[in-house]
Amino acid sequence: MKKIKRFLLFLLVLIVLISIGVYGYLHSTKPQYEGEVQIKNISKETTAYFDEYGIPHIYAASEKDAQTVLGYVHAQERLWQMELLRRIAPGKLSEIFGNKALDNDKLFLALGIDENSEKAIAQLDKNGKPYQLAMAYLDGINQYLENGKTPVEFTLLGIEKKAFTLKDVYNIFGYMAFSFACAQKTDPLLTDLKNKLGESYLKELGVDGSYNTTKIKTNYGKTQEQFVAASKAIADLIDKSPFPPFIGSNSWVIAPKKTTTGKVIFANDPHISYSQPGTWYEAHIVTPEHEIYGYYLAGTPYPLLGHNRQYAYGLTMFENDDADFYLEEINPSDDNQYKSINGFTDFKIRNKEIKVKDSASFVLKIKETNHGAIMNGILHDFNPKQPVAFKWIYTHEENKILDAVYSLSHSKSLSEFQKGVSYISAPGLNIMYGDAKNNIAWQTSGKLYKFQKGVNSNYILSGTNGIDDKVEYLDFSKNPKAVNPQWNYVYSANNMPQAIDGYEYPGYYLPEDRAKRIANLLEVKNNWTKEDVSKMIYDNISSVSSNVAHNFASWIDKKSLSDTEKEAIKQLTSWKGSNTTSDIAPTIYNKLIYFYFKNTFKDEMGEIAFKQFMKTHIMKQCIDNQSKIENSVWWDDVTTKNKKENRQDVLTKSFKETITNLSSQLGTDILTWNWGRVHKVEYKHPIGQVALLRPLFNVGVFEAPGANEVINNVMYYYTDAESYDISAGPSTRRVIDFSDVENSWSILPTGQSGNPMSKHYNDQAQMYIDGKFRKMKMNKKEIENTSTKLVFKVK
Repeated sequence: MKKIKRFLLFLLVLIVLISIGVYGYLHSTKPQYEGEVQIKNISKETTAYFDEYGIPHIYAASEKDAQTVLGYVHAQERLWQMELLRRIAPGKLSEIFGNKALDNDKLFLALGIDENSEKAIAQLDKNGKPYQLAMAYLDGINQYLENGKTPVEFTLLGIEKKAFTLKDVYNIFGYMAFSFACAQKTDPLLTDLKNKLGESYLKELGVDGSYNTTKIKTNYGKTQEQFVAASKAIADLIDKSPFPPFIGSNSWVIAPKKTTTGKVIFANDPHISYSQPGTWYEAHIVTPEHEIYGYYLAGTPYPLLGHNRQYAYGLTMFENDDADFYLEEINPSDDNQYKSINGFTDFKIRNKEIKVKDSASFVLKIKETNHGAIMNGILHDFNPKQPVAFKWIYTHEENKILDAVYSLSHSKSLSEFQKGVSYISAPGLNIMYGDAKNNIAWQTSGKLYKFQKGVNSNYILSGTNGIDDKVEYLDFSKNPKAVNPQWNYVYSANNMPQAIDGYEYPGYYLPEDRAKRIANLLEVKNNWTKEDVSKMIYDNISSVSSNVAHNFASWIDKKSLSDTEKEAIKQLTSWKGSNTTSDIAPTIYNKLIYFYFKNTFKDEMGEIAFKQFMKTHIMKQCIDNQSKIENSVWWDDVTTKNKKENRQDVLTKSFKETITNLSSQLGTDILTWNWGRVHKVEYKHPIGQVALLRPLFNVGVFEAPGANEVINNVMYYYTDAESYDISAGPSTRRVIDFSDVENSWSILPTGQSGNPMSKHYNDQAQMYIDGKFRKMKMNKKEIENTSTKLVFKVK
């Protein structure tokens, strides 16, 4: 017995010692926020003040010095994130994650982002500021890489430290551009549905753009289901990406005539998949020649969002179509050739080696046509009888992304800013602008193009007919925009812009819900304040959803309803569209939407296509409009014999299944079915998938307000599960008031740091959930009085 006690005591002491050792090691990796550091390649002593939320305010004698220090402090907070992000485009995730990342690597190697980056760098002006300052930033990263602390993720995964290069920067921007695109997740699905069901079914989904009724105003002068696997494979890869893809966004800029101060107020909240650490790293740079308060992607030298005392800018997704699939034809007598308008042509071949952790390397053979890489065999379970090539404007046009993002953060005027936007071939963005001179603007980016009449780019196109690949590239002057419009505001909520010269740009636009709410709020009010805008950016009301709920309730057969069902009807009919954590109606509504979709579309689409459909913008686009169609072709359940279902049949069945489902999951007392009970968010770190490490690396779980397609747009898939796994939402909320720019506001979903031992890893999480803000400080005296100081000495 004594031996057992001694052993248990020894074991306890060992566990305690190991725990102390682990904690001591983790503590040693914390970022440094005060003291002194010696670094090379700065001309004079440079100071980084870290405010109470860990935001660095860098004061330097030159912009080159500032960029070097920025790279250093960015790396000490986000080196793991930088490492992860730079590996995606060149197909190097398998080196650290093994076989489970192989499909991801195959896709991105096929896209050719890595080769495109090399080409772009070769054409770059090495004497220009964009290049020189980017190299200074990389120098700062690499000095930290060499002399700084090693992130715990590197130790756990056995990652070897390697210097960062300019190609890493371009590859990071390339991944970002791909994550904005939508065609790869949608076109193959729509092609299958069209082939299987016919055009009439797709018209009711609003594929022709007819449901895009709230448009951004400009003031510009039969086969098998062989393609749906492509949509599913790409969507699954993006969903599982270790770095968050860009999804949507809101932004609006209010002109002086509609504000109480007579100055511009700017708001922006880009919607991005949640992750830990989050997408943005904030930093404030001040030099004699330049000042910017910016939001940076990991491993990139210039901010995609930013402001200073002169102007502010932000972005949302344009949702334009900038990628297309082409069905190719192989030479029947030589499978190394494909048919083109000039006859049979040899495939271009690229062989790429993928190193796989704890496994043999994999050699990927990539075949390319004049349109792009063949996706057969690249995408999981995608092997149609004919080869399908993927064409993406990003890799087909000149890549000037470094010049573009430099220009956005260094412009001296609106016209100079617009010139910088013109450098962006892809992704398509709504870039929002406001300045201290009372200008407001919305300007789209992207190299836009038109197909010949009759060619529908929503479907897989023919690579051989000589018609489907004839496009007219449009001059940048034809990009939709609005500059200082007479209605005194500009906005974007990923909705469709008005036609230019009678031409409506094809795309994958979001429904009107957010756009309608934003436009309605902005239109009627002429005395906006910063406080008003901060409440609006957290708004969670959808008049569209409440109208759908009321319509559904009116069409449900009321005969023989149980008491629980009657109470549910009451909740739906009285709902005004709010989505707070205490509301009950959203719990019923969202579950009803799922069963409505399942009972309406799954029988015709089939299991695989239906699951993919539920991940597309088309699904959201058709909720309101398609459900109003009394004699829809979709209402009938094709699996039932000798019966033709109508709208009432489908909605009544869906409603009853909803209540049965919720009752089994939440109990029969409807008054306890609060939205916050089922609507929650956890910010997940890739290593947090390991249960033992989850408490250290993940942040949350939080009950969350908001919903799909409200201004406070937090995204989730409709499901019959007990809770909704919120996957995305505002990656930051910013409100900038040019009457008091030093007191502008912002918030991040979790915190500034990517180090789990830093107090800034999660210190904004509850504030974010509650709709609160913190100051984006720009006053030096205030910064000095409320910050720690890290001084960088010349080595």
